[in-house]
Amino acid sequence: MSNWVAIAIALALAFVISAVSGKWIIPWLHKLKYGQTILDIGPSWHKKKQGTPTMGGIMFIIASIVSIIITTVIFVLMKGELGDGLNLYGSNSKVLVFAGMFLALGQGVVGFADDYISVVKKRNEGLTPIQKTLGQIIIGFGYLLTLYISKNTWFYLPFASSEHMVVELGNSVVGGLVFWLGGIFLIYGFSNAVNLTDGIDGLCGSVTTVVSVALLVISVLHKFAGVSIFAAAIAGACAGYLIWNHYPAKVFMGDTGSLFLGGVVMALAFALHIPYIILIIGIVYVCETGSVMLQVSYYKITKKIYKDKDENGNLVGRRIFKMTPIHHHFELSGWKENKIVAVFSAVTAIASAIGIAIVYFGIFSRLN
Repeated sequence: MSNWVAIAIALALAFVISAVSGKWIIPWLHKLKYGQTILDIGPSWHKKKQGTPTMGGIMFIIASIVSIIITTVIFVLMKGELGDGLNLYGSNSKVLVFAGMFLALGQGVVGFADDYISVVKKRNEGLTPIQKTLGQIIIGFGYLLTLYISKNTWFYLPFASSEHMVVELGNSVVGGLVFWLGGIFLIYGFSNAVNLTDGIDGLCGSVTTVVSVALLVISVLHKFAGVSIFAAAIAGACAGYLIWNHYPAKVFMGDTGSLFLGGVVMALAFALHIPYIILIIGIVYVCETGSVMLQVSYYKITKKIYKDKDENGNLVGRRIFKMTPIHHHFELSGWKENKIVAVFSAVTAIASAIGIAIVYFGIFSRLN
């Protein structure tokens, strides 16, 4: 079986399972009364979404896992080689696919716990920030430990000379600090960045579909069939989920889905030994998080500098954006949800093309 056939099977199977499963999972979530509670701090018109079932991420999680397992079994039985492609450090990178699934599922479990507690208590408060952070960091540490044990602590450096194309981080104190601290920062940061992107109907699913396709293209260039199947299944599962999540959404993915997708994005980037590339391809995630950080920082600084007061005499700060994450700023500026999704997806597609070009011309064309 060729890699292309495996990719097509993984993508199509995940799409169908995700799309069809909504016919049963959404009524089931309704029956369990797993409805989303809308925060008062969001746009006022979001209140009409109150009660829309959440935890719909279960749909694409199940679809992607089933697709990956079935496609991989068929691929191997048909004498396909999951292979390491252009990897220069031996044959142990197959573990990256399985470790990546652990990372994604682990993040999804943390998100599920948060959603479940939130739904049971009937308010948008699940795990405490410390509990949630600790869970994510433990899962991230476990994933990095797997990479360390399997000697996958290296990455490609684009446009470097051939002898400096591969940077090994596991053989020095400085390299170790970069690997462990940088790895935790990326995993934790992007898991939450994807979570922040899940704020309007269809946005997170659409952006992540584009990101998954970009990583699929890179995995094909990499000649790494295992990661190709992984990425194709995620792209298909997200696309199938959008049938139920596009505006007006019939289901929300919840933290269960968004944290899972955050783990997936980083797992794929690490598996291809280019974790930094997600800063480009995932530019929307970066902007969503960056907007929140800028808003909070600017508010606190101006609160001390200008000493403005509200009608009750309390000190207040000033804002850069009308509301964050930044998709809410565009909402309050008059953009419809569908327009925001279309524009953000287009920006992601452009950024993905740039990321793919950097990887191809900076790495793979030099290794072939």
